[in-house]
Amino acid sequence: MQTVLRVVSTKTEAKKSTFLCFLCPICEFKALHERLKAEHPKAAHVVWALRERNGYGQIVENQSDDGEPKGTSGQPSLNALRGAQLVNSGALIVRYFG
Repeated sequence: MQTVLRVVSTKTEAKKSTFLCFLCPICEFKALHERLKAEHPKAAHVVWALRERNGYGQIVENQSDDGEPKGTSGQPSLNALRGAQLVNSGALIVRYFG
């Protein structure tokens, strides 16, 4: 398993939408999520996924589509974290339509 040590971001465009993507350590996830919601009030969605170890060493996962059709954004984001074998990390995607 791997983890992220600092926040990294990228911007991409697809199907007339702009996506701002962030990968962060779990300790910065909540603050980054709140900051992105405040900084991008006109964004259509702020999708997220996270994976972290709990006190028993188990991997706990969670995700949110944030209003996107169920299973179309949060789950694929979580699958990307799984595929990269990331733990104690979170992904957030800000989406602007058109």
